Amino acid sequence: MRMNQGVEWAIHACALLAPLWPDKGLSLAALAEFHGVPGPYMAKQMQLLSKAGLVRTSRGRSGGYALARAPVEINLWQIARAIDGPEPAFRCTEIRQQGPCATPRAECKQSCPIAAAFAGAEAAWRAALEGVTLADVIARVGEQSSPDHLMKSMAWLGQQVVEIGGS
Repeated sequence: MRMNQGVEWAIHACALLAPLWPDKGLSLAALAEFHGVPGPYMAKQMQLLSKAGLVRTSRGRSGGYALARAPVEINLWQIARAIDGPEPAFRCTEIRQQGPCATPRAECKQSCPIAAAFAGAEAAWRAALEGVTLADVIARVGEQSSPDHLMKSMAWLGQQVVEIGGS
């Protein structure tokens, strides 16, 4: 399946915010800078995450973004859906009912086998993403990163952190 690049950016942003939950966050500029992505595009992803209730915002000079819920309560499916929307990846247009050898509508009592296959694949994909929380992602990052990289990242975060306030 092809996903919007914003899904990756949004997941990385949420993973960056996870260790700061519940009352600290990062500015939009810091979120964009950490991964070297354009600020205006990151802003769009953060707005979608906010609309979905996954992050909350604080305005003003020291404003920024923080997770709206604990990292164990946010899964990758929720983030992907916030960015890509709720529509299924595959949309059956009932092409079998078109053309010179069209199957009559009355004979189409069951889902098209192609649509059914894609629906099953999408359900499995969704279930896999629902099974991975931000807490899981953070744990894996900790396992896979060198101590030096983790220290450098935490030092950078410490310089960028903003107070967001409790939820």
